[in-house]
Amino acid sequence: MKKIILIALICSGISAFAQVTDGEKKLKTVRADTSDGWKKGGLVNINFTQVSLSNWAAGGQNSISLAGFSSLYAHYKQGKSTWDNTLVMQFGQINQAKSGFIKSDDRIQLTSKYGREAAKNWYYAALFDAQTQFTVGYSQPNNSDFRISDFMAPAYFLGALGMDYKPSANFSVFVAPITAKYTVVNDDDLAKAGAFGVQGDEFNDVGNQTETFENTRLEIGGYLRMMYKRQIMENISYQTNLGLFSNYANNPANIDVNWDNILNMKVNKYISASITTSLIYDDDVDIAVLKDDGTSATRANGTPEIGPRTQFKYVLGIGFAYTFGDK
Repeated sequence: MKKIILIALICSGISAFAQVTDGEKKLKTVRADTSDGWKKGGLVNINFTQVSLSNWAAGGQNSISLAGFSSLYAHYKQGKSTWDNTLVMQFGQINQAKSGFIKSDDRIQLTSKYGREAAKNWYYAALFDAQTQFTVGYSQPNNSDFRISDFMAPAYFLGALGMDYKPSANFSVFVAPITAKYTVVNDDDLAKAGAFGVQGDEFNDVGNQTETFENTRLEIGGYLRMMYKRQIMENISYQTNLGLFSNYANNPANIDVNWDNILNMKVNKYISASITTSLIYDDDVDIAVLKDDGTSATRANGTPEIGPRTQFKYVLGIGFAYTFGDK
C-alpha cells in the first residue's frame, strides 16, 4: 500500500512539474511577443572593389569603387500603441581610369509609423516618409552642364492616415485612403525645367511666358505600403518593401511605384554579401533618353525623346558588415 501511495505521489509531482514547465514556456513566449519598450539596432555594410591592370592584352580599365549601406531601426511598444522608425542610407563612389570619383549610389529615406490597436492584428495608423539624397548628380561625370539632381532636389515627403494590418513582426500591410505627397525641388534651374513633376516655366509660340516655375508640388491620393521579411536560412535574410500611390485628381490609374528588395547573405560576423534592387515608376517624372555623349536623343520630328519610364537599380556588394541591436 505504501509503495502505491509513493508511486502516486511521484507521478503527481512529475505531472505538476511538467505543467509548471509548460506554463513557464508559454509565459516566456507571451512576454517575448508582448514586451513593451524600445527595440533598436541595425545593419552597416561597407564594400570596396579595386581593379588594377598592367599590360592586359584583353583590355580594360583600372577602377576603384567604394559603397556603403546602412539600415537602422528604433521600434517602441507600450500597451496597445506601437511606433516603428527606420532610416536607410546608401552612398557609393567609383573612379574609373583616373577620371575622378563619380557617384554610383545615393539615397536617404526616413520612415516613421504610429499605430493604435483597433482589433486583433489591426491598428489605426499614421505614417510619415521622407526621401532625398546626399549630393549632386550628373548625367555626365562631374559636368555641371549636365546636373540633374541634388540634395533636396528632389525630396519627397509623404503623410498618410489609414489602417495597418500586422499579424506578425515580419509582415504588415498599411492602407491609407487619405494621403498627401509633397515634392520639393530646391533648385531653381531644375524647377524651371519642370523636373520631377513640379510646374516649370512655360512659353507660348511667340516667346511670352505663360507659366512661372514652382519649387514644390502637392498631391492628394491613396497609398498602400507592404513590408515582408524572412529568415530564409541561418545566415540568409530577405526583406521587401512595396509602396503604391495614386493621385486622385490627376490620372489616378497611373500608380506611382516604389519597390525595394534586399537579400543579405552573412559569411561570418563581419563579412557578408548583399543584393539590393530598387524599382521606381512615377508618371509625373519625365526622363530623357540620352546618347553616349550625354545629349538628349530626338524623335523623327526633332522633338526630344522624353517621358515617364521605369527606373531600376541593382547593387551587388561584398565586404564588411556589422549587425547590432535587438533581434
